[in-house]
Amino acid sequence: MKLRFAPSPTGFLHVGNARAALVNWLLARQRGGRVLLRLDDTDTERSRAEYAEALEEDLRWLGLDWDEQFRQSDRLPLYQAAAERLKQAGRLYPCFESEEELRYKREQQLRQKRPPIYDRGALRMTPEQYERALANGKVPYWRFLLETREVTWQDGVLGPRRVKLPSLSDPVLVRADGTPLYTFTSVVDDLESGITHILRGEDHVTNTGVQIDLWQALGGDPARLAFAHLPLLTDADGGPLSKRLGSLSLRQLRRDGIEPAALAGYLAALGTAQDPVAGMPRDLVAGFRLEAISKSPARFDIGQLLALNRRHLHGASFESVRAQLPAGADEAFWQAIRGNLDLLSEARAWFEVARGSVVPPPQPGEEAYLRDALAALPPAPWDATSWGAWTAALKAATGRKGKALFLPLRLALTGEDHGPEMAALLPLIGPERAAQRLRIAAGG
Repeated sequence: MKLRFAPSPTGFLHVGNARAALVNWLLARQRGGRVLLRLDDTDTERSRAEYAEALEEDLRWLGLDWDEQFRQSDRLPLYQAAAERLKQAGRLYPCFESEEELRYKREQQLRQKRPPIYDRGALRMTPEQYERALANGKVPYWRFLLETREVTWQDGVLGPRRVKLPSLSDPVLVRADGTPLYTFTSVVDDLESGITHILRGEDHVTNTGVQIDLWQALGGDPARLAFAHLPLLTDADGGPLSKRLGSLSLRQLRRDGIEPAALAGYLAALGTAQDPVAGMPRDLVAGFRLEAISKSPARFDIGQLLALNRRHLHGASFESVRAQLPAGADEAFWQAIRGNLDLLSEARAWFEVARGSVVPPPQPGEEAYLRDALAALPPAPWDATSWGAWTAALKAATGRKGKALFLPLRLALTGEDHGPEMAALLPLIGPERAAQRLRIAAGG
């Protein structure tokens, strides 16, 4: 078994493509297969080296690796040789129509209530007409001559699939400038590199029918190739999940503090009846089932991802997050704050509360109570019992209880009206910072 993930380095990796990469990886690792990372970078106008580097970095952050890797831009002679074979076989033919001419043909077909597919007009050119076009400075682009048949396969997710080739236009495989297009390069590479299973989005179903025909034209045996198409992701409301939403790139989710284990666990469970469980890909291999993926679109709900991220952080050990915490953060700090985090990036604000400076907000009418609280601060050293002892003494002295007792103290010490348990946070703040903040809050 050999699978591939073939992103185009024309932007940052989106969650939809990350899901496809993860499913390919899980299936390969579960069944002892190999994974190829192929950069489909023949689109020289849009492909960027920085995006290629970012793709690899984001895949590794998600916990994915690969056994082989290559770039299509390094394999142009291979595509040229394959194109020549197809030309010799009469399956790749030259065309000269401009986009304007093709648009006019499509408009005419629609007016006549016929499907707007290419009419194969270029096949009716005589040798003399072809030579005349070349002499006039025209350069041909090349279309693949589809067979007049129906292509069928048993899809690993969607079940029986069929594509009627006569209902499609012969695809352009090579531009006039010699640039090979995705449909062509993908098949050449899959065949040459020994790919056995192709897992990708449902938007490629029709393309699969074309590629099976091309696969056979290049000498491949379709019986040795398996396909599975993942239903596309929608947003929480069931609408299209736009790949242009930068907030759903792995790069942005990572910056926002989403943990790779939460994202991997969420993506692995999308479209199944299983509840998502946070875990790095290596932890998810045993429980992965391709057949569990539904044929229906899966909803990507950022709220559900955040909830899973929250549960993961609440149970995360100090050692697992240590490198991502602010310098100087210790296990006591992590144990105090982890149950209050949605995102790991929020830890920095709480570290400032515990070890830095906080300007308490004004609390009109509470100045006298805060001065009493300052006077009643328990002696050092402080531990987990200090908060309880302090507030019990204030309750007895002032008669306050509940919110009236606790909230002014929390606001003065942290600048927030909610957060981690004060019994754990107070010893981290320490007597000196606590006294200073109470004095400020009490009006100096």
